[in-house]
This record gives sequence, C-alpha cells and structure tokens, in this order.
Amino acid sequence: VQLQASGGGLVQAGGSLRLSCAASGRTSSSNAMGWFRQAPGKEREFVAATTRSGGSTDYADSVKGRFTISRDNAKNTVYLQMNSLKPEDTAVYYCAGSNTPWGSRVESAYKYWGQGTQVTVSS
Repeated sequence: VQLQASGGGLVQAGGSLRLSCAASGRTSSSNAMGWFRQAPGKEREFVAATTRSGGSTDYADSVKGRFTISRDNAKNTVYLQMNSLKPEDTAVYYCAGSNTPWGSRVESAYKYWGQGTQVTVSS
C-alpha cells in the first residue's frame, strides 16, 4: 500500500487548508486511517484518526473543533479539513494507514505512511 499526501501550503492565521491522502496498491477500505504531524525540533504527534467506516473519529485536543477528518472509501482517499489555522499548526503532516479497522493515537498501530506534506501558517 502506498499513501500519497497532498494539499499542504502556506496560509495566513485564521485560514483553511484541506489535506488529501490517496491510497494505492493493495488497498482495502477496511483500514483505519490517521493523520500525524511533526513540527521542527519536535516529535511527531497524533492529530486525528477515523475508523474503517468513517463513523467514528478522534482528535487531539489541540485541533478539536477546528480540524475534521473524513474519508471516501470509493476513492481510497482520506481528508483532513483544517480551519482556523494557527501558527502552532505549522508542521509536516503525515497520513497513516492501519491494517486494523479501528483508529488509534499510537504510531505503532499504523503500518503504512505517506511522505508528508508541509503546512506553514503565518501570523
């Protein structure tokens, strides 16, 4: 399974971006998906996750109410809608795919990783 993240860029504080993560190869819509991010000089951290059906989602406290994770299983794509962006959201964002149907905040639960897409929020 290969994951390709896209949609990053430079945006002013208060703005919005939508990240996409397209899966290819031996994909299965039954996998949970997640987004993580890594800011300069910091460890990678959990952002959001969604279960196999997309019916259950989980968010880090720092993004709750501003970010929305969703998926289109017909397109093998997961999205991260980011609103009300803050400078502290600046990071490389990674999508990740699990081989289990339930989401997780733990990196080790994910088997597949995308290459990352840069999000920069200016003040």
